[in-house]
Amino acid sequence: MGVADKIAALSPNLYFYRAALQAGTTMIIATSEFLLHNGITLALVLAVFGLLVAIWLIGRIRTASPGNERMIEVAAAVQEGARAYLNRQVVAVGVIAAVIAVLLFVWKRSAPLPLGFVTGAVCSLAAGYIGMRIAVLANVRTTQAASESEAGALRIAFNGGAVTGLLVVGLALLSVGGFFAVMRPHGTGEAVSSLVGLALGASLISVFARLGGGIYTKAADVGADLVGKVESNLSEDDPRNPATIADNVGDNVGDCAGMAADVFETYAVSLIGALLISTLQLKGVEGGLVYPFAIGGISIITAVLGVLYVNLRAASGRADRVLIEGVIVSGILSALLYWPATTALLPATLEIGGKVYTQVGIYGSALVGLLMTFGAVFITNYYTSTAYAPVRNIAKASETGHATNIIAGIAVGNMATALPVLLIAVSIWLSYAWGDLFGVATAVMSMLSMAGIIISLDAFGPITDNAGGIAVMSGLPESVRARTDALDAVGNTMKAVTKGYAIASAGLAALVLFGSYYLELEDKLRAAGKLLAGESVEFSLKDPRVIIGMFLGGLLPFLFSAMGISAVGRAAGAVVVEVRRQIAKFPGILTGEQKPEYAACVDIVTKAALREMVLPALLPVAGVLAVAAIPQLGREALGGFLMGTIVTGLFVGISMTSAGGAWDNAKKYIEEGNHGGKGSDAHKAAVTGDTVGDPYKDTAGPAINPMIKVVNIVAILVIELFFL
Repeated sequence: MGVADKIAALSPNLYFYRAALQAGTTMIIATSEFLLHNGITLALVLAVFGLLVAIWLIGRIRTASPGNERMIEVAAAVQEGARAYLNRQVVAVGVIAAVIAVLLFVWKRSAPLPLGFVTGAVCSLAAGYIGMRIAVLANVRTTQAASESEAGALRIAFNGGAVTGLLVVGLALLSVGGFFAVMRPHGTGEAVSSLVGLALGASLISVFARLGGGIYTKAADVGADLVGKVESNLSEDDPRNPATIADNVGDNVGDCAGMAADVFETYAVSLIGALLISTLQLKGVEGGLVYPFAIGGISIITAVLGVLYVNLRAASGRADRVLIEGVIVSGILSALLYWPATTALLPATLEIGGKVYTQVGIYGSALVGLLMTFGAVFITNYYTSTAYAPVRNIAKASETGHATNIIAGIAVGNMATALPVLLIAVSIWLSYAWGDLFGVATAVMSMLSMAGIIISLDAFGPITDNAGGIAVMSGLPESVRARTDALDAVGNTMKAVTKGYAIASAGLAALVLFGSYYLELEDKLRAAGKLLAGESVEFSLKDPRVIIGMFLGGLLPFLFSAMGISAVGRAAGAVVVEVRRQIAKFPGILTGEQKPEYAACVDIVTKAALREMVLPALLPVAGVLAVAAIPQLGREALGGFLMGTIVTGLFVGISMTSAGGAWDNAKKYIEEGNHGGKGSDAHKAAVTGDTVGDPYKDTAGPAINPMIKVVNIVAILVIELFFL
């Protein structure tokens, strides 16, 4: 066959390939155009879809059996205590939020900023409130399901947690996207600036929820342990302990409502920070504004699929393995879906600050965020799991006394900062190299795209914890307790590792907000004629104002955490006094002949938590205003203040949560029969360590997450007030 014949033979195939290529190119262009013009709307539709799935899960939980009369009675007491606390918190925080909203309106003389503040506050409260209400419905149903099978209990507990997870990502995406869509006709810049109010509302509620919930849960826990376990030799969740109901309520208000508000805020402020950076760095690139919403929409899809995977696999293996597999599935699907979104929305090359970046680099930044999630989870698991050396070393140190247990725990907490900080540093380095601040913002949004499935694991913890408590207080058979104890052990691990995720994501989100502060400051100074073309804002260590700001900012996390821990100590002391009073006045409590007054302890910790949370929650706002208001310090000192707060806050948060988790699991490791088991001297020392670690891991440490973001958001707001 000659050359001409070969060409003739190939020509039909060449025509087919050419036609297919043209059709594919046309489809890609059409898809890109569709996403550019409708991407935000599509993200809002997916947010609603996530909320509808959450409602469907609520329906499934409600139809499950709540068990016998005694179980329903115990669960009702927990539900009533949780409802009472949340209702009082909503009123208390609502008053403060209303005052701030009025002040914002008086200052700006316009509605968008205060309206955004109210939107963020309401949605943050709703995510925590609804999620916790469902958690206290799911706990007793998990106990009942455990009487039949561990797989059934796993499904109910996880679905209860998934409601919170989907509420967090759904409401965050819906509130930010909806507010942006409503405000956009007034101008993109005005719409993005108004979102700072939403970020402030979400952040303040998050601080209150984290602090209030943390003070409540640890005051009840410490009070119950000191008198119940140490003085009266009662076991965990013993119905003879007057503080046991308050302890179970605390598990929900701290680990469920508090975490939900925390990650809602991180998600919302990360999305808003990405929009601010996109507006300032990618001017004229329409897809740059849509891209963060696309990541958010993808996160809804992958979270729902991860939840579905866990439900399908619940009976197929160990609970902890199935839950982690759900996270992995969600992460892999996210990685696959990010690429078409990146190519559809962003041009092949992007010019940022005079440098050229590529689609591949931005996609690489998104992958960095996903890898950061898995890295944070596995590192935290290493330092807080009974399977590894750090926890076992603390347990071993308990053999020689209380002091050596404390020393070993502090050492583990300090050591636990190294790997996460190295991971964060590498993530910042890579994402910045591949996309400047927009690359860093993409990495953070990618990391937060895992929030739906991660928060499902975190809220799973208090549900299984309560399920075990209900089993004990209801006198259910050992077979049921064995199943709830197994799930409780998994839940404790999940709670510990998700705290590592929350802190790492908060640190990166704070960095994005700091970048937003820097860019916004430059942009507004230049617009006001206070910064000439070619000049830039600098936070140089040669400037003493920057150093002063760094010292003041570095102080803030220590002062903030000290106030939180002190509040736990005072509230726990009041619980101890009340429990001792009841045991002394009613000797029949310890013999089981008289019923404790559970409501008295619930009332004490509720009032204490609400009273004690206000001052430390307002501290970061006051700190920023104080530094910004002093003319001799100014914008340079405020920049240093933000840097100091982020750096020390990250270290303090990681150290406290890791040490607290390690102390807790060292006690559990001994209770499994190691180093003398329950009742031994080593166990008594471990109980002391766990008691010290309680406010570390559940009050002060987690509350630093929203605190380091609040200072950055307030700093962005006060630019117009003090520096123009």
